[in-house]
Amino acid sequence: MARVLVTGATGFTGRYLGPRLAQDGHEVIGLSHTRPDTEIAGYVALEECDLTCPDALNAVIRKWQPSKVVHLAAVAFVAHSDVAEMYRANVLGTRNLLGALAQVDQKPDAVLISSSANVYGNTASGVISEKAPVSPANDYGVTKASVELICDIFLDKLPIIVTRPFNYTGVGQSKSFLIPKIIDHLARKAPLIELGNIDVARDFSDVRYLVDTYAKLLLAKKAVGKKVNVCSGRAVSLSEVLALASRIAEHSLEVRVNPAFVRSDEVKSLCGSRDLLETLIGNTGGPALEDTLRWMLEGAAA
Repeated sequence: MARVLVTGATGFTGRYLGPRLAQDGHEVIGLSHTRPDTEIAGYVALEECDLTCPDALNAVIRKWQPSKVVHLAAVAFVAHSDVAEMYRANVLGTRNLLGALAQVDQKPDAVLISSSANVYGNTASGVISEKAPVSPANDYGVTKASVELICDIFLDKLPIIVTRPFNYTGVGQSKSFLIPKIIDHLARKAPLIELGNIDVARDFSDVRYLVDTYAKLLLAKKAVGKKVNVCSGRAVSLSEVLALASRIAEHSLEVRVNPAFVRSDEVKSLCGSRDLLETLIGNTGGPALEDTLRWMLEGAAA
């Protein structure tokens, strides 16, 4: 059993990761920017801590002395309105965390940092491997590329694993994200939906697959120092997602493109290669997209 510290514990991914790590017998400690009103499953303790405040963060790290760390905390919505907040949380927060971990006497044996496939931008095409150039097309991607550079300068001090998750979804994700928005409209039997760019394709995974992958990477010694795609290996167009979800829900939506939702810096297509991931943890797969959509529709109806 290891003591695992998870930042962003109360966020969408953190709420799934805690129980998954606890399933392996780990003692899971959560960090959150704000304290939740209720307990979060899987966590034995929750600390309220702002990662942009080094003194508070250093105190938490010294208190718990984690043997493993998963860094999820970030502003994760690409179109977030406060760009300064995004840079502070994503870049400065990560720098402070790695700095605090590098100062403790008993350093962790694995530090997993969640980056993003948005670092690839629009320059790569086809199935994207980790060898593709980093060329972010929006501020969110720039913050994550910066996070990866910060990780590079700490590699001689900490055993860092960087993940590049492609799009993933599931029950409980904010409706500001594409698939939860579609699911919400279908569950309510809404007549129409307003979307932005509909000529896009994404590599979608299930959040349950993602946290299972993270749990396995934490134990993979040969993953240290690597930047690893976490993906399904298949890109699905927005029109396919709409058609599949509509068929499951037995309801059709009129789609209206709202210019206010169209982003000029939109990444047109993202599809990841799973080759490196499979060499590190074996051939693992998650639920099919249809199963994920069905689960989300059932959750919305509950």
